[in-house]
Amino acid sequence: MKLTTPLIAAGLSTIAGAAFAQTPVLTVYTYDSFASDWGPGPQVELAFEEICECDLQFTATGDGAALLSRLRLEGSRSDADIVLGLDTNLIAAADEAELMQPHGMDATGLTLPIEWDDANFMPFDWGYFAFVHRQTLEDVPNSFEELAASDVSIVIQDPRSSTPGLGLLMWVQHAYGDDRAAEIWEGLADNVVTVTPGWSEAYGLFLDGEADMVLSYTTSPAYHLIAEEDDSYTAAPFTEGHYMQVEVGGILATADNPELAQQFMEFMVSPAFQEVIPTTNWMYPAALPEDALPDGFNTLIQPEQSLIFSSTGAAEVREDALATWQNALSQ
Repeated sequence: MKLTTPLIAAGLSTIAGAAFAQTPVLTVYTYDSFASDWGPGPQVELAFEEICECDLQFTATGDGAALLSRLRLEGSRSDADIVLGLDTNLIAAADEAELMQPHGMDATGLTLPIEWDDANFMPFDWGYFAFVHRQTLEDVPNSFEELAASDVSIVIQDPRSSTPGLGLLMWVQHAYGDDRAAEIWEGLADNVVTVTPGWSEAYGLFLDGEADMVLSYTTSPAYHLIAEEDDSYTAAPFTEGHYMQVEVGGILATADNPELAQQFMEFMVSPAFQEVIPTTNWMYPAALPEDALPDGFNTLIQPEQSLIFSSTGAAEVREDALATWQNALSQ
């Protein structure tokens, strides 16, 4: 018996090891805040693994624009099956790099405020960019022109690494066009305290009191209200309208587990995923009705005008808008 017991134990260990080795792994590249302990990642992982018989693994890659840069750099060597967190301003660049494969899904169940028809990407949430501030701020600017003429300090994100930073470029470009975008940025230059690589760093500096306002979303005050029971934060409504961000997911052309990746895409627009979004990513879900939003979202500002470029339109203006921004902030 002293000899057979270790043999039995060794056999069981081998069987368990073989079973673990057979568990398929789905690798999802996403941005830092999505995969963080306080982001949607942990709840999404738990819910999907209950139905997929797989190991869902998130890889955080920085902010959204950095995510695309990493995928381009890795190319066919990438371990990613899914990319989660690009937006409409980056879709054309991902398509041009031939990174994706068609999702084959029906978009009729989406609750986006815009029509959606893209063969490679499906939305999982959306929101409006806005400058967030404390209610105690006096003389709050309500346009880029008023902001540029004021002494109000702001923290923004780098458009080369961050989707909010790129969204701000698109916002100014859409609102003022080629004729006045440079003038607006030159006026804003002395309001900018610093430019951070991503959203998390910028919002942290704002909370630490380093600036009066931070580029974020109209939905950001919902976090303070719901999670912290703090109603002292709000977003400034801008008369030009607010630029919209639609965040998307897609299947990599080189995915090792395309069937599992397809299952994740369908899960992404299901209630189990969508119901996590409002109180973890603090954005509007892309496939839930408005009456499913938690209390507190009804207190948020509602832009009178929505601004958004098509994916091809954003690609056409991106380089010129970036050059305008760099020139203004380097003066």
